[in-house]
Amino acid sequence: MKVPVHIAEKLLQLSQGESIPSSLAKHSLIEDLVLEGIIERKGRIQKSLLVIDNKALHTYLQNKCSINDLQQYIQVNRKEEVTRTELVAATSDSKHTGVRSFKGFLVNCYSPIQVTLNGKEITLNLVDGTFQFIYDYEKFGLSPDITIVGIENPSNFRHIDKQKYLFSDIKPLFVSRYPQNQSKDLIKFLQSIPNNYLHFGDFDFAGIGIYLNEFKRNLADKASFFVPDNIDELLKEFGNKKRYDEQKINFDSKTITEAKVLKLIDTIHKRRKGLDQEILINE
Repeated sequence: MKVPVHIAEKLLQLSQGESIPSSLAKHSLIEDLVLEGIIERKGRIQKSLLVIDNKALHTYLQNKCSINDLQQYIQVNRKEEVTRTELVAATSDSKHTGVRSFKGFLVNCYSPIQVTLNGKEITLNLVDGTFQFIYDYEKFGLSPDITIVGIENPSNFRHIDKQKYLFSDIKPLFVSRYPQNQSKDLIKFLQSIPNNYLHFGDFDFAGIGIYLNEFKRNLADKASFFVPDNIDELLKEFGNKKRYDEQKINFDSKTITEAKVLKLIDTIHKRRKGLDQEILINE
């Protein structure tokens, strides 16, 4: 039985000798404990609860609810991030609640970059075909002159060396939006640093929506959208009409202040096509 945290808190109060109003602890578990004679309900009008046998309460919670320690159970369930070790100690079950085995995100670069991780200076110097996974992103430090380039599609992230010509005016560190369940960690990291963020995604309504809804909304003026100078010609020659016809706009154009994004939207409407960012991989 999964015990709600607010009920576990009431049980902890009761186990410490407190008496609480019955109306504050309404749950089937409480009813079972009353029927078992572990908790007593007293009073005729304003009923209250009181633990009769603490040892029996501990045994019941351990056997029926897999709760070894009420206080630890409450702390674990209130934590944003919890280890499997903590879950086993509190509940005897490492799968009691969803635990992310990996937090963090992938990074890539085509030239060496000096960074700090957990207080140590290291050099990111990746061999072609490999990526670096940053787990302790809370302790990952960068020089403020580095621009974080967020790449939407895996192929572009894999072949950054074939896209150097696009980023010759900045010192880039590339980060991957995928796996998508890691993107919240990436947002948290970007919010914690002063570095500018450049979003490199598809040139269609879906790509613009990802940028506006996930990144611009959270990073404000630190974020900008990458648009190549020859986007009109690229859309005309390589754009996909089906992409334009099938995609629906999931953002409010009236709230957009970035001139480049507004111009891109106009160009997409003009050509009535969408374009994958993979077209910019220089083969």
